[in-house]
Amino acid sequence: MCIFCGDFISSIHWTDRTKNSDKTKVIVGELQRDRQRERLVRANLCNQILQHYQLKLRDWNNTKFILEDAKGNSRIIHDLNTLWYEVHSLIGKSINPLDDYFIKKFNF
Repeated sequence: MCIFCGDFISSIHWTDRTKNSDKTKVIVGELQRDRQRERLVRANLCNQILQHYQLKLRDWNNTKFILEDAKGNSRIIHDLNTLWYEVHSLIGKSINPLDDYFIKKFNF
């Protein structure tokens, strides 16, 4: 299967499943608006944490994310599971998104 087709019919990570679906595969158009809306909410939540490290996460083609730093460096993030590893590679230290500081700050 080519890369173009693979973006339309692909296995999805458990963090990208919608609340209303338990499927492991996504087909074009099926719950697409719900999935996109939930992806943007997750990206915005991550950005609240990442802004403290001068990083930004943005959605790319509704299948991947782009992580960028203030210097112009970027990484393709396939799913949120790999996000924190890539954050570590950009800033040189690991962060804990479940740190008490972030939980208290954002009232999670």
